[in-house]
Amino acid sequence: GGDVQIKGYPVRLPLDVLLTFTANPEDYTARGKIITPLKDRIGSEIITHYPESVELGMEITGQEAWTARSGGTAVRVPDFIAEVVERIAFEARTDKRIDRRSGVSQRMPITVLENVVSNAERRSLGTGEREVVPRLADVYAAQSAITGKIELEYEGELVGGHAVARELIRRAADATFRERAEGVNTDDIVMWFDEGGALQVTDDASSEAVFKGFQNVPGLVDVVSRVGLAPKGDAAVAVGACELVLESLVARKKISRSDAGQYGRAVEEKRRRPNQDLFGGGLSA
Repeated sequence: GGDVQIKGYPVRLPLDVLLTFTANPEDYTARGKIITPLKDRIGSEIITHYPESVELGMEITGQEAWTARSGGTAVRVPDFIAEVVERIAFEARTDKRIDRRSGVSQRMPITVLENVVSNAERRSLGTGEREVVPRLADVYAAQSAITGKIELEYEGELVGGHAVARELIRRAADATFRERAEGVNTDDIVMWFDEGGALQVTDDASSEAVFKGFQNVPGLVDVVSRVGLAPKGDAAVAVGACELVLESLVARKKISRSDAGQYGRAVEEKRRRPNQDLFGGGLSA
């Protein structure tokens, strides 16, 4: 109830009131929790928390992200693309190279998904495709949306924000693929690349053109069909599904992917010699 005084007489009024307090989400994006706006007013400190599951995170992102675009072009986001976007945030929250005090808020996957759809929308305008279907190349195109929402620790600064973002994308893709196709044999795909096969994938080529290239890789389209990643005859979704398989192999270092989007045989990573420091001898294979 509420206690007031009327002409010196204490009066208690029965109140049934719900008070709602909000604060700018940018506050906790930068600091990990909301302190000053509400602490002074209601004596409470609001601690933020993350979605407990990927599925819950996807629901929040799907609700908040601007994906229904105007202009008459239909947007269809494959479920595995939405999952990769969400898993990027989950991977970032456990990465030691990212400052946990700053945190990785839900704004990251929301912003990434919006950028993914925008890049796919841009491509559809160039190719004349009537439907906007995002794929993994669009996730790579949204790297700046990832780097803009994270604060790096010293180890992260050494490799750079975009390198960290690319690794997060690959780990998210690998986790998404394994969730659907753990134990599926991909040896034929790896062997094709080991024997000199290479594939260039760009984010501005039409789905039909990219899918024709994927059909040259033995077993790739079969894996996509076998695990049910894409309906038969749906080239737009199949392209993203094929990329998902390849990105999973890249994450496991069975094949490689250049920054320009070319897939090829696995390459040996350059490593620092034990007797060289970071500021002296540099990096060497």
